[in-house]
Amino acid sequence: MRIILENILENCGSWLREKLRIANASGIVLGLSGGIDSALLAAIGAKFLGRDSVMCIIMPCHSDSSDESDAMLMIEKFDLRFMRVDLTSAFDSIISEFANRGENISRISQSNLKARLRMSTLYTYAQTHNFLVCGTSNKSEFLTGYFTKYGDSGVDLMPLADFLKRDVREFAKVLGVPEKIISKAPSAGLYAGQTDENDMGFTYEILDEYLATGNISDQDAKAKIDRMRQVSEHKRKPIPIFSK
Repeated sequence: MRIILENILENCGSWLREKLRIANASGIVLGLSGGIDSALLAAIGAKFLGRDSVMCIIMPCHSDSSDESDAMLMIEKFDLRFMRVDLTSAFDSIISEFANRGENISRISQSNLKARLRMSTLYTYAQTHNFLVCGTSNKSEFLTGYFTKYGDSGVDLMPLADFLKRDVREFAKVLGVPEKIISKAPSAGLYAGQTDENDMGFTYEILDEYLATGNISDQDAKAKIDRMRQVSEHKRKPIPIFSK
């Protein structure tokens, strides 16, 4: 099994190198959140592209300090290049401008604003240095729409979007991602106490098995997953264009 996983990772590394060659780009930039998906992508970049071709950006925004600590575990273990861009003041300024106009921005809109500020930050670096922006969404998230349109999906490449969450964990083990990151509860870190599974209303174990095999015994979870796939279809399609 390990040999199979290593071969897939090598193919992913070759795919990234080819995408960079086609785009005549110098490397990839990604947001390093302290979670397993961005950790795996950073590890892939370090192994198959080399240190100078990978930039990791840590972007706190009213974030849990433990997430940044976990991101630094990756930086230190894999000798990754990184920078820290604190988006808190930018976020607060936008929310304040709306408040001054009597607008009470919803929690979900505030969460999505954080994701979109991070996307803008990554592209600011990418355009300056001729890098491509790599997204960290996995297949489980991508197929259910558990991502922010023009936020964490606003990217040039999605190397992990054909890997289920359970696959991500196995690949992370192969590349030596710290166990603390592998075992932590998945979270987008968008508000205090937030976890992916609480947001979705079912576990990744249930979701991955359903996506992989079509088998699911929890009919409530099945209905939720089917609904999520249906209502998020617009996120996976090109922008509709009127044809005269």
